[in-house]
Amino acid sequence: MEEWTAKRIEELFERDFHELGEVADSINRENGNMVTFVVNRHINYTNICVSRCPLCAFYRDMGSSEAYIMSINAVLDRVADAVKIGATELHIVGALNPEIRLEYFEKIFGRIKSKFPRAIIKALTATEIHFLSQLEGLSVEEVLLRLKEAGLQAMPGGGAEILDDEIREIICPNKLKAEEWLRIMELAHGIGLKSNATMLFGHIEKPKHRAIHLYKLWQLQEKTGGFVSFIPLLFHPKNTELETLVEERTNPVDILKTIAVSRIVLRNFKSIRAYWVSLGEKLAQVALNYGANDLDGTIMEERVTHAAGAETPLMLPVNNILSLVKEINKIPAERDTFYSILRGYP
Repeated sequence: MEEWTAKRIEELFERDFHELGEVADSINRENGNMVTFVVNRHINYTNICVSRCPLCAFYRDMGSSEAYIMSINAVLDRVADAVKIGATELHIVGALNPEIRLEYFEKIFGRIKSKFPRAIIKALTATEIHFLSQLEGLSVEEVLLRLKEAGLQAMPGGGAEILDDEIREIICPNKLKAEEWLRIMELAHGIGLKSNATMLFGHIEKPKHRAIHLYKLWQLQEKTGGFVSFIPLLFHPKNTELETLVEERTNPVDILKTIAVSRIVLRNFKSIRAYWVSLGEKLAQVALNYGANDLDGTIMEERVTHAAGAETPLMLPVNNILSLVKEINKIPAERDTFYSILRGYP
């Protein structure tokens, strides 16, 4: 395995994006030329958040007419609907709401596993875990262990944004620091919880910040092996406080270059995702030739990116995913959260 430094990764961003794409795609071709997806549902249990990040268009203040908290039964109704149409993964994330305590999640996870034992619970970002730890006066490890005992099986990669505190001070000043995010992920991996990792790019950061971010993820993965997938998330500025700082969204060349560099560096991750919700279907399809080897999934009812102006559908049917993949002569396969192949589509 190649030894990386942040400087070497930064230098990759200076190379031609077609050249990077060829190198990145060759890695995927060597691994079977397969593009995976999961049948999943997003459940955003609340939008009330004390963090109030400038990067976010989803949060609402307590008392806002648009603020909400989902009841446990409402969450379970959405789970039942998703499982009925074949969902194997439940992606449950929300916001930093002081009215929601640890017991709320323990009840939800326990009832899900009781009624739908095969559904995989992938829930709560490192940011939410950190907040629960402070709220309950418990260590992060105690929170993780209680949630795991209740039924938590994996964690999403949100809250990473850019793992550089100078950038975080501007885009998410009230969130946990970069090293704390990494520490929580290391603790989660240490107790057997797999996770994903994300990077929010295309705002005020520079290639050097993306390089630092990728280096830190590569380094932790070498140590724990607990990350499964990396998701480069394209920033959507609409309705956010950063809209005035980000005059225009980054361009497709920069997006594809970032995805390609991610694949080249993070060979120790099983997949690099083309997150169609933020990229759009067509650019996500192109990204499958530039290092991405996963389209995420059906993603029923995603709210966070759409609140910031994403104009993609609220879900992507399996047949549409199959068409996107087969049109570029790659092999689609349905997976579970941990990348076990459930069904091939030769």
